[in-house]
Amino acid sequence: MLPRARIKRGRGGGIRLRLPDDERELLELLCEELHGRVDEEPDHPDLRRLFPPAHPDDPEAEAAYRGLVGNHLDVGRERAIATVQRTLGNDMLSTDEAESWLRVLNDLRLVLGTRLDVTEEMSFDLDANDPAAAELAVYAYLSWLQEQLVEALIVGT
Repeated sequence: MLPRARIKRGRGGGIRLRLPDDERELLELLCEELHGRVDEEPDHPDLRRLFPPAHPDDPEAEAAYRGLVGNHLDVGRERAIATVQRTLGNDMLSTDEAESWLRVLNDLRLVLGTRLDVTEEMSFDLDANDPAAAELAVYAYLSWLQEQLVEALIVGT
């Protein structure tokens, strides 16, 4: 039996969150880790999917691109993380807040997926003896939340 959906479109048009306290705490910890890693270790290998090169074969063009958009991307990411952290205790989200949640869930999945070397062919039949089982479970959970959030946002369009 699948667990009850955590995110749905509310009657008034907002996005309803039904997150138990332990899941809210997990998301808070993940946001803190993402915020710290992006701020303090922007070249960390786990972040390579967050900052893919626009010009991988042209270092000068890449440096120019990073100089042009890098700060803007960082500010947007920081704003989205702050929105999620500020609204973690809420039962309802506005569409703008939900879009920030979507960005952060995607970023968290990218970072964790990079760390775990997740591929499209990967099976998520979790083995409790696998050292990566806990992180794979978190990845699957984030994917599940992201799917629900996308569906809730689509219903409102």
